[in-house]
Amino acid sequence: MPTFGLFIIGLAAGILSGLLGIGGATLVVPALIYFYGLSQHLSQGTALAMMIPPIGLLAAWHYWKNGNVNIGWAVLLCLGFFFGGLIGAYFANLMPDLQLRRIFGFFMLVIAIKLIFWG
Repeated sequence: MPTFGLFIIGLAAGILSGLLGIGGATLVVPALIYFYGLSQHLSQGTALAMMIPPIGLLAAWHYWKNGNVNIGWAVLLCLGFFFGGLIGAYFANLMPDLQLRRIFGFFMLVIAIKLIFWG
């Protein structure tokens, strides 16, 4: 297993997540597909499993200690995210890999265009 390469991908994803507030999957999923040949399904599942401890605990704690977390909103978002994650994972696993990859790419493209042209 290419341990160091995976560590570097995780490090880059963590830095971007903490710096920009983006999900690490934005970097990790494409990296696992193109550098390690994983399927879209396996890349997404691995990225989700990777994010639980560092994002859920450490990064949020740093924001909280600086007064930058609204706990009430976070709880409501968490509830929606919990059920949305279950529903999304269910449907993602019903799709062929190529279809899922295209949907993922489309959403990344839409977000990129919005950020580039409308800030």
